[in-house]
Amino acid sequence: MRLTFMATIALSVTGGICLIAQAFALSRIIRQVFLDHAALEEVSGLLLIVGLLVTLRALLGWGAHRTASEVAIRVKADLRKRLLVHLAALGPTYLLGERTGELVTTATTGIDALDPFFRDYLPALFNALLIPLAILLVVFPLDALTFIILLITAPLIPAFMMLIGMAAGALARQQYARLSHLSAHFLDVTQGLATLKLFNRSRYQITTIAHISDDFRSATMRVLRVAFVSAFALEMLATLSVAIVAVEIGLRLLHGGIPFEQALFLLVIAPEFYQPLRTLGAKFHAGTEASAAAERLFAVLAMPLPPRPARAVPIPDRLHLRFDNVTYRYPDSARPAVDQLSFEIHPGEHVALVGESGSGKSTTAALLLRFLAPDSGQITVSGVDLAQAIADQWRTRIAWVSQSPHLFQTTIADNIRLGRPAAPLEDVMEAARLAEAHEFIQALPQGYDTPCGERGLRLSGGQAQRIAIARAFLTDAPLLVLDEMTAFLDPQTEAAVQSGLRRLLQGRTALVITHRLHTIMQMDRIIVLHAGRVVEEGTHSQLMNQAGRYRALVEVFDPVTHAG
Repeated sequence: MRLTFMATIALSVTGGICLIAQAFALSRIIRQVFLDHAALEEVSGLLLIVGLLVTLRALLGWGAHRTASEVAIRVKADLRKRLLVHLAALGPTYLLGERTGELVTTATTGIDALDPFFRDYLPALFNALLIPLAILLVVFPLDALTFIILLITAPLIPAFMMLIGMAAGALARQQYARLSHLSAHFLDVTQGLATLKLFNRSRYQITTIAHISDDFRSATMRVLRVAFVSAFALEMLATLSVAIVAVEIGLRLLHGGIPFEQALFLLVIAPEFYQPLRTLGAKFHAGTEASAAAERLFAVLAMPLPPRPARAVPIPDRLHLRFDNVTYRYPDSARPAVDQLSFEIHPGEHVALVGESGSGKSTTAALLLRFLAPDSGQITVSGVDLAQAIADQWRTRIAWVSQSPHLFQTTIADNIRLGRPAAPLEDVMEAARLAEAHEFIQALPQGYDTPCGERGLRLSGGQAQRIAIARAFLTDAPLLVLDEMTAFLDPQTEAAVQSGLRRLLQGRTALVITHRLHTIMQMDRIIVLHAGRVVEEGTHSQLMNQAGRYRALVEVFDPVTHAG
């Protein structure tokens, strides 16, 4: 939008030049009428010029506002797109460390705060520099004294504005921080409303939100107070500067030191010299608010993305996975989540990953899914370094089912189609049958067109899991990553899910994170993690005979109903 923004400045400056010409023509008309007693016919040409200049200034002002608005709209759309693309590229691991409400505020209110910056403040900034400069160039050959007064008084306004800006910027950042905190807290409370009701803490949260809202109100009022004071001070400085010019010209005119037409032109043009500076002061509040919002926006955009390979390496069809001394430490963590982790999964093999909480199971899955990049070590697929493959292409080879699958606010059919958006309904229904989901979907009021509700709230946990399994069937990926997918299900629902799972595993390579013994016993091999390392590996019977950590896990937890 650089050319469009340059057009905005050019239209505004052209309007300023028309203003100078209008003042010159107006002073000549007044001099001819009042001093030379000219008739209407003698000044009709100049009056026509003034009328044309006024019309041209109006059109130029409309054009400048239109192009500035176009710049603001396009820049906001581009920034919002860049932010969402960047967040998607950062992946879910980054989002775990952020508050959803605060990020939503950045993507909506924060970016919207940039609208007056590009539409009003930035054009006003250039106008405050270029239009007074044009007037100075016209005044200099006409009257040196007026030129000196304008040159001396003009910097007072931006200097005072800079002094105010230091305080206004800090207050605006505090205001935006409180707005983000309020948005994030309100979203947390809304999502946890049922829990608050059950523990009788909803009224306490009403008080808390009222307190946070009052903090935001106070911060907003402090910003507005500074804005109003600065506007008053800038208006006063501009008015006093115009008065100085008027007194200086008036005294010289009384003593015959300056011609009437020249004096009148300078008097007419003097307020217009300060007008762009006054406009900039009025728009300065928008600039400070936008700067506060932009700081947070660009802090997110500055987060480094996972490295992309310089040259994409094709992934073989047969997936032989190998972790070779892989280490990863989360930021601000005292110890690595996985430490020198080494194991392999052969093509078509089903491997269970078990261990107590915090042993590194989910981190291992995140590394395999390319949501995280190893600090050291290497993950290979049939000898190809996974870091040299394009992440999006690699994920097309994976079907992932978690313990709490995310269903979007759309129909059941669209949720199943997530991996294959163009799949026909017949394929969707076949995937649902394989996942033991077809019967309950048909029993719903609208069948496959039934909305799932936000985060799948209209469905039970078992129904959501079976839709996730149907999604995996439809995706038809060669690699399955299953993360505690039956952790919170009752035995009857789990039996239906397990039936679909057995079909899903056929002919595919699988990494299954689970604590369920009957799921573990279906696997070809079991890998036991402790403190981010492989401590045991083998079949169920082999590990039970070793009387090690795996056997201890089995003996501690109920083999049928343990939920992990």
